[in-house]
Amino acid sequence: MNENETKLYSDYEIDILIEDLTEAAIEAIERAAVEAARAAVLASVEREATLLQEKAAAIREASRWRNEAETAKKDMRKIGFYTMVIGLLGGVAFGIGGAYLFGGRY
Repeated sequence: MNENETKLYSDYEIDILIEDLTEAAIEAIERAAVEAARAAVLASVEREATLLQEKAAAIREASRWRNEAETAKKDMRKIGFYTMVIGLLGGVAFGIGGAYLFGGRY
């Protein structure tokens, strides 16, 4: 057989070639399906990780707000206490001063 001649294949050889190509195609499709499944799982895991990071950040922020609120509440109690003490002392001073100034003049 030289270069110009066409090789003729038997039906059996063609069937074997078709079977080989079919098997190779099926294996390639299965590998592609596995890779696609891996990519989908990876994307899902990445989404979940992002959501968990966002939730963790929200929890940290809520915790910070709670701490600030508790601190503000304590500060307001202190301010209320000091205001009460100053008011009482001012009232006592005003009462004593008034009694001293106007004590014998009724």
